[in-house]
Amino acid sequence: MPRLPFCFLALLLAFPVHAEGFITRLLNKPVPGGVAVVDLGQGEQAPQARYQGKPVLVVKEDGARWIAIVGIPLTVKPGDQYVESGGQRVPFVVAGKHYREQRITLKNQEQVSPSPTNLKRIERELAEQTRAYQQFSPRQPSNLLFDKPVGGPLSSPFGLRRFFNDQERNPHSGLDFAVPAGTPVKAPAAGRVILVGDYFFNGKTVFVDHGQGLISMFCHLSRIDVTVGQELPRGGVLGRVGATGRATGPHLHWNVSLNDARVDPAIFIGAFKP
Repeated sequence: MPRLPFCFLALLLAFPVHAEGFITRLLNKPVPGGVAVVDLGQGEQAPQARYQGKPVLVVKEDGARWIAIVGIPLTVKPGDQYVESGGQRVPFVVAGKHYREQRITLKNQEQVSPSPTNLKRIERELAEQTRAYQQFSPRQPSNLLFDKPVGGPLSSPFGLRRFFNDQERNPHSGLDFAVPAGTPVKAPAAGRVILVGDYFFNGKTVFVDHGQGLISMFCHLSRIDVTVGQELPRGGVLGRVGATGRATGPHLHWNVSLNDARVDPAIFIGAFKP
């Protein structure tokens, strides 16, 4: 065989030792409210990893290398971050991202500035939902390329700075789908139902644990068709679209949480926009 030209050999050596796998290409969007995929190396046993003191999802990519899939809170500033694994700090970098504003007018003033009685209710409900987001089960997610829970267009993206009657409130922590009331809501991946409730802001709500801190929340439902502890297959119907809670009309609000950080669900359906 003829010898390869030196320049061609140099070009080959310039490529990384391992190419990015499908999961990395799909999920690695390291911005506030995004996801970082961090290489943890090879090994027979799955390593453990933590970010900001919380356990994170670890999977094997392409049957070769272990990767940590890290949810980045919206509050994280751009710059250097790290995952702790095996007594080491494994670094990654968070880039910046600008999120737009959204202004909403509500007729019900209680949904903007709740009374003391409703504030106590909201605090109880928030604590209950926070405990659900903090669960970390050992099961592996059935799939990381999620199905959309409903068809139809996106009406409000993740991360919007929200103003209700010109008063700033928490950023939009999920995706909204503009679909008619009664539309079936399907699990984007297999999982176990860990919480159902009818809440002041979220209305009728279902939490599904997909495994290792990867959790979906669906709210403003008109009807809930599952119970706590129920196993849902991918595509299993969990409820119907509605307008319960703080909603101006029928739609589905879908949250995705990783290691107790709300992240952009668009990443998991291949619809992320930088």
